[in-house]
Amino acid sequence: MPATGDPLACGVFESTMNQLPKVTVQQLEYLDAVAAAATWAEAAEQVGVSPSALSQGLAELERRVGLALFEAGGRRKVLSDDGRFVLEAGRRMLAEARDLAEWIDRRQSGQVGVLRVGMIDVCAVHHFPDRLATFRQTRPEVELRLVVAPSAMLLDRVQAGDLDLVVCVAPNDGGEELVIVDLFDEPLSVYAPDGRRIGEPGTWGPWITFPPDSLTRRLIGRALRERGAPFEVVAESHQPDVIREMVNLSIGWTVLPEVQAESGERPLRRAMDGRLLSRRLVTARRRTATNPLIDELAGSLSDGGV
Repeated sequence: MPATGDPLACGVFESTMNQLPKVTVQQLEYLDAVAAAATWAEAAEQVGVSPSALSQGLAELERRVGLALFEAGGRRKVLSDDGRFVLEAGRRMLAEARDLAEWIDRRQSGQVGVLRVGMIDVCAVHHFPDRLATFRQTRPEVELRLVVAPSAMLLDRVQAGDLDLVVCVAPNDGGEELVIVDLFDEPLSVYAPDGRRIGEPGTWGPWITFPPDSLTRRLIGRALRERGAPFEVVAESHQPDVIREMVNLSIGWTVLPEVQAESGERPLRRAMDGRLLSRRLVTARRRTATNPLIDELAGSLSDGGV
């Protein structure tokens, strides 16, 4: 294709394209059938039309290309040199048309395409890596794009149409724009430096936790206040691994999902028996989304995890 910055070249290209005959796929199929069949009647049967419809279609093809595609050959017409050239080019076009039709069918059925997924870190790393791997293996023609981010950011992006499906902490209000589906309750426990056990709630802390815009931080703050514990925050991070290491450095206490706090090279030990609270993990998608891949992956996530 010519460079867009060359007006003369663009004009020549457009002129050439306009001169091409408007040949249909059906006409090329007629030509291919006639070349392969022993008789025109047999060719007509193969393409599912009457012999007269076949003849009319080929006559129209000759008119559109402006060339004689057939010549006398005994008792029947046979392809001319021009006809054989058009046939060869037409067969390539038919193959590409069939490939396109198959691709469209796979795209519409969700076998190919792009799926943009967002997950909070614990879901991507701990709860659903096997499900994501299985999806990639069973859908190799699907481009799976994964974004790992905090819940609030993921919810904003799925509402804006930047993501197709997100897995996050349940929002207070998904509104009418989103379809929210529950997955499971995830336990969060209290962890103190040096593996110490907690005493009276008034002695707990200070705390290392998520930034103020975090849905989980709000849940943690509410649960601690309900226990009568002060919620003085001395350090923040969106990354649970960083929070865990700050606890190991005796900077403060924390509340984390158990699977994140108790993993890694320097796992934390619970400071109290039982969990402090649970947070609800969900999938969220736009109500108007129609990509069948969304339903497939969402269904897989609903069947497993934890």
